[in-house]
Amino acid sequence: MSTEQIPAPTKRTPRVVEAPTPTTAKRSVPVVKREQAPSLQKIYEIPYGGGIVCKIKSETTVYDSETRQVRGIRYCPNEPSVFMDEQSYNARREHILFRNGMLIVPENMPNLAAFLDLHPQNRANGGELFQLVERGRDVQAQVDREFLLHDAVALVRTKELDELLAVAVALGINIQQKTIEIRRELLVEAKANPEGFIKMFDDPRVKCRSAVIQANDFQIISLRSDGVFWFDSGRMILSVPAGQDATDIMVRFCLTEKGAPVYEELVSRLEKLS
Repeated sequence: MSTEQIPAPTKRTPRVVEAPTPTTAKRSVPVVKREQAPSLQKIYEIPYGGGIVCKIKSETTVYDSETRQVRGIRYCPNEPSVFMDEQSYNARREHILFRNGMLIVPENMPNLAAFLDLHPQNRANGGELFQLVERGRDVQAQVDREFLLHDAVALVRTKELDELLAVAVALGINIQQKTIEIRRELLVEAKANPEGFIKMFDDPRVKCRSAVIQANDFQIISLRSDGVFWFDSGRMILSVPAGQDATDIMVRFCLTEKGAPVYEELVSRLEKLS
């Protein structure tokens, strides 16, 4: 009986199926930019004068239109209200100082802003001392004031001594003291009223007044209640009306055509003394 040989089954190599490679690209997330919230700080200024440091009253009275009563207000940093009848028994008052005519109130001090807004010396309330610098409209004025202040201070540092002395005399500053002390007093005046201080250097009346006062101090002329005289000869230059200031009369005279030769003589004699 013949046997049929059955071939051995062949091995099948299994097919390897590769898994799909995961996508590594990340979706871009749009960055949303937040607009910065505008600062809530307030700026108050003393537009005229004020000096280097100006202190205002931190306790006063105002009329409250809501209660229709006169109420006391007081600035106490740790109190939530500026009205004295709403403050605690141990409320601590604090001074309010303007420096160089400016006071910046940050937004975390709303009680100080509220006190200044109610203060009777605020121009918004009919006062004459300080005012709130409004955003936009008064920013340019504030910048201009800073530039004026810078220019006024620069004049004290850069001007020749004879020009500074003329302004110092017109301001009533003692010019017999040391130069550094004269500059220090001029610096105070420059910061107090920068615009007026700058204009004085171009004002012919300032130079003329300085010459007249120095001529009197150095005994070139004699300023008397009844007239102005040459000191050496005693001859009258001009008479002074009763009740008038001899210096003012002499300054006005020297600025006229008739008095111009007298003024030139004063300046010439002063230059010979220096």
